[in-house]
Amino acid sequence: MSKTVLMKGNEALAESAIRAGCTHYFGYPITPQNEIPAYMAKEMPGRGGCFLQAESEVAAINMVFGASGSGARTMTSTSSPGMSLKQEGLSYLAGAELPCVVVNMMRGGPGLGGIAGSQADYFQATRGGGNGDYRSIVLAPGNVQELADLTVDAFELADKYRMVVTILGDGYLGQMSEPVILPEPEKKASVKPWAVSGAKGREPNKVMSLRLSPEDYLEKHNIHLQELYRKVESCETRAEQYMTDDAQYIIVSYGTSSRIARKAVKKLREEGVKVGLFRPITLWPYPMKELHELSKKVKKVLTVEMSAGQMLEDVNIAVNGAAEVDFLGKMGGAVPESGEIMKIIKSYG
Repeated sequence: MSKTVLMKGNEALAESAIRAGCTHYFGYPITPQNEIPAYMAKEMPGRGGCFLQAESEVAAINMVFGASGSGARTMTSTSSPGMSLKQEGLSYLAGAELPCVVVNMMRGGPGLGGIAGSQADYFQATRGGGNGDYRSIVLAPGNVQELADLTVDAFELADKYRMVVTILGDGYLGQMSEPVILPEPEKKASVKPWAVSGAKGREPNKVMSLRLSPEDYLEKHNIHLQELYRKVESCETRAEQYMTDDAQYIIVSYGTSSRIARKAVKKLREEGVKVGLFRPITLWPYPMKELHELSKKVKKVLTVEMSAGQMLEDVNIAVNGAAEVDFLGKMGGAVPESGEIMKIIKSYG
């Protein structure tokens, strides 16, 4: 049985990736995720893996393309400005249906911004970022244990759907240390019959995102991708509900913000205020149906996030007029306080 250990979030994620069967890591240093490449550089060579510090974020994501195309489980990690540089490569990966895991430990922006944690890359993660009609699965951990667990899930989902899976954390989650039970190491490698690994008596496989010839008709490929995304939407939404059974008010929050919101819920419950927390774990596909059904039972929904209101758009779509939606946001690395949340909720009563 695995024992509980104290680990920093970035390091727990890195160790879990290795245990999940990641054999190739490519990245470039940027705060506040530097512990991930540092851990990979130390651990992977001695455990049968490949660590390579690329010359840029652009190079790193294209190395991921090559390794994934050969059938390897592969990963890269970065923070917000670096994620912007990866967008072309992510679109290529999506077009070629190549599975990989991409970690973004968000920091404040726009531009280079600062190194404090933020949630201002929500649009970038959930709406694509690169060109074309594509989607990526986006997982939002709320603590160090989930950083470990969702990393394993990310590799499984990537291989299952042949998609990019993004782990969307933030600088605070990556830097905090908490007790964690690490996953058991992966015992077998997944078979990928589509991979470019040498014909070996069969017809050669093709891995590409460029489709110019009639037999590779681009609209047909896009229709196939959209059908795949609808399947993901129907099968892979995840959310946590906390004290929502009798709630009159609901706070919707994810990641670091949800930790603060949970504290506010506990304190408000002690004061007799019926409030609960809805925490989306998949930001795409967003748990629209679950939030809509819950919002029909409450008086008001308060969205709390560390941005100008990016997730707020999805909350409004999900609620769809079933309840009034309010918003508390912090920007540029600022963090909402539980007292602020409590004050707003109390003003409703």
